[in-house]
Amino acid sequence: MSGRGLTNTVVRLLGAAAIGLAGESAGLAQAVAPPQSPPAAAGSDPLTNPAELDPSAPLAPLPDLGVDWPDVTTPGETPPPPQIDSTIGAKVQDSIGERHYSLTVEGLGGLGDSAVLLAAFRKQSALEAGRKKAANVAQIARRSQSDSDLLAEILRSQGYYDAMVDPRIEGSGASLQVILTAAAGEQYHFASVDLPGLDAAGLEDSAKLRAAFSVKAGDPVIASQVIAGGTELTRKLGEEGFAGAKLGDQAIEVNHSTHLATLVLPVDPGPVAHFGTITVSGTPPFSARHVGLIARFKAGDQFRRSRIDDLRRALIATGLISNATISTVPADGGRTVDLAVKLEPAPSHTIAGELGYGTGQGVRVEGSWTDRNFFNPEGALTVRGVLGTAEQLAAVQLRRSNFLQRDQTLNLQALASHQKFDAYEARTVKVGANIERQSNFIWHKKWTWNAGAEVLATDERGAFDTSGIKDTRTFLIAALPAGLGYDGSDSLLDPTRGFRLSAWLSPEISAHGGHFTYARTQVDASAYRPVSDRVVVAGRVRVGTIFGAGVYDIAPSRRFYSGGGGSVRGYGYQRLGPKDVDGDPTGGRGLAEFSLEARIRLRQFGGNFGIVPFVDGGSLSTATMPSLKDWKFAVGVGLRYYSSFGPIRIDLGVPLNREQGDGPVAVSVSLGQAF
Repeated sequence: MSGRGLTNTVVRLLGAAAIGLAGESAGLAQAVAPPQSPPAAAGSDPLTNPAELDPSAPLAPLPDLGVDWPDVTTPGETPPPPQIDSTIGAKVQDSIGERHYSLTVEGLGGLGDSAVLLAAFRKQSALEAGRKKAANVAQIARRSQSDSDLLAEILRSQGYYDAMVDPRIEGSGASLQVILTAAAGEQYHFASVDLPGLDAAGLEDSAKLRAAFSVKAGDPVIASQVIAGGTELTRKLGEEGFAGAKLGDQAIEVNHSTHLATLVLPVDPGPVAHFGTITVSGTPPFSARHVGLIARFKAGDQFRRSRIDDLRRALIATGLISNATISTVPADGGRTVDLAVKLEPAPSHTIAGELGYGTGQGVRVEGSWTDRNFFNPEGALTVRGVLGTAEQLAAVQLRRSNFLQRDQTLNLQALASHQKFDAYEARTVKVGANIERQSNFIWHKKWTWNAGAEVLATDERGAFDTSGIKDTRTFLIAALPAGLGYDGSDSLLDPTRGFRLSAWLSPEISAHGGHFTYARTQVDASAYRPVSDRVVVAGRVRVGTIFGAGVYDIAPSRRFYSGGGGSVRGYGYQRLGPKDVDGDPTGGRGLAEFSLEARIRLRQFGGNFGIVPFVDGGSLSTATMPSLKDWKFAVGVGLRYYSSFGPIRIDLGVPLNREQGDGPVAVSVSLGQAF
């Protein structure tokens, strides 16, 4: 049997060994002596009780080495029968050959944490690992003994120091049943938990720190909880400014007669420290000043360990650093901590591409090349191009990250483009600049904003009066766009809960045979709610308006449009709303849209696929406010493939208010959810 025979003894443990539950618990299970197996009873059956095999018997052959034994017989020769230890008995001899077996664990049902214990056991079990393959009796016997010791060790790591596990094998013929019967005994609890030295941190600080070590008198003696408490205490000490804090060797005394234990963990907090100077080595050649700009602390601020971790992540997030090593250098008797930052470079050039398709937009291919450190520090140069059936573009962008302050980016851009849609055709040259604070995959920010200016010259063909007859006009436009957003969702590309809210405003001056001013504004909101472990309900609304000028005075490319993969699916790109004499959309000033969908993740195929039934609706009018009457609706279904970098979506929508020029089905393909 696997267990222990000591009672009324006191055993002392120093340190924390890495054994126990799921291989990650402390050495608390070592507080008892190794299991003492009782002598085998006379006449006991070694097949039904493999734990009671005669330990003095000669060793049998060891076939369970994980590889097949080589065939050393000559052709036509009959191989010798397997050698079975004669002490095993006639019942084993009758069981020569490989057979399948099942595994049953008994005795855990009365324990409150039985599911956790059983899951940890099955994860490491030798019997469980080989259960689907046939094995001989000797192999099964060794595995059952090993698993008995494993289960007893796991129980001890959870405070059941008197645990005993009895293995046995039942059945005959082609299938056997292995049964492990556990007798956990009483769970031990801490009579006292002492952290000597913690009071040196100060009365107020010591109370906070003591609360961080969650193990208290009366708690069960669970190894993993003691380790977790020590880890959290170390983290909390670092957060409260104790940069040089040290934990001593833990001492645990277990009394088997009272089923109680005591824990003593010495703590040396040391003095409260403050941040000092920063030195930088390695490449790229970031200056200490720039690293200090990225850091969320200044010289003289109280030391916080999490600020160092944050700085390391922020340096890697620049894309220019593959590894950042930050060493603390104590000074002034530990009251000041200087930081030595060593940088290792990442590849500074990136080539990226994107492929998409949408009804009304056709195929769109985008590619870009970026030098992320074109000018130091963090000055990126990007050359971008778009080739598509409806759009062609060439652009150059200079982007300075962490501009003047952390998470603030300066963008300068110049582009030339040609767009030819049903609504309009535009040849445009634009230059612009803005400052922004945006989210990314490493730093998913709640609040984002942008503000800037742009000037464009555009030659556009479209409808410019109520007759709907197309004409070509040239516009010179200056704009001051600005936006503000709040993201309370849990993911950028695949949100499952929370909500988002954003708004933007663009005052503009347009010159064409004189000049006039107007403003464009739009508000978007979306929400996400899980209704089960594989279904998320998502919805969005959008409202936009242009005021200050008539719709036909505004350049067609600056008007609102509706319809397409990111709008009302089921209608082609920009197809929803007023039309000209040719049946082409003219755009409008008053916009309203909504979408509602159920994102259902399929259990099949490893959960990597999903389906999304949806209903969309929208209204677009030439008036300032959207019409509440002329709504168009669409229904459809989408397919999702959940890749490592985000969901890839294909949506097929059917228009319910189909008009001339609308297809029976609209298709859109892109990366990320529709909203």
